[in-house]
Parts: sequence; C-alpha cells; structure tokens
Amino acid sequence: MKKRKHTKMIHEGEYVAKIDVELVDTDSGWSPYLSLEDVQKLDDLREALRKGDLKAASRLARIYTLKPVDSTASAR
Repeated sequence: MKKRKHTKMIHEGEYVAKIDVELVDTDSGWSPYLSLEDVQKLDDLREALRKGDLKAASRLARIYTLKPVDSTASAR
C-alpha cells in the first residue's frame, strides 16, 4: 500500500475549493481510493460551500470565487 498527496478541486455554486487529500494505491482493482477521513472532509467542504459558510469551508480548503468572463469582449 502506497499513499500519495493529491489536490482536488471542488466546485459548488460560485465557489471553487482546492483541498489536499491522500490517495491510497494498492494492488486491488479499486485503487487509488480515498480514506474515510478524506471522504468526510470532502463532504463537509461541499456542505459548507452549499450553505455559503465560507468560514467553515476555509478551515478545510483554499476557497476561490468564480466570476463569468464576457466572451464577447474583444481581446486586448
């Protein structure tokens, strides 16, 4: 069994979060997978973002806001 760090991007509404997790590689066909702890962390992050609780979300991950780009604007 081998563990490696990975950064996941989670998109909820107008927010994107970058969160660090560990992927577990094994010889089984289900590899790589996340630990139960990391899955719970991802669920908590998604829930906080859905509720707009940025304080709770920022304890778990780096939070960014998304804003639309006007694709009709001319490039400079």
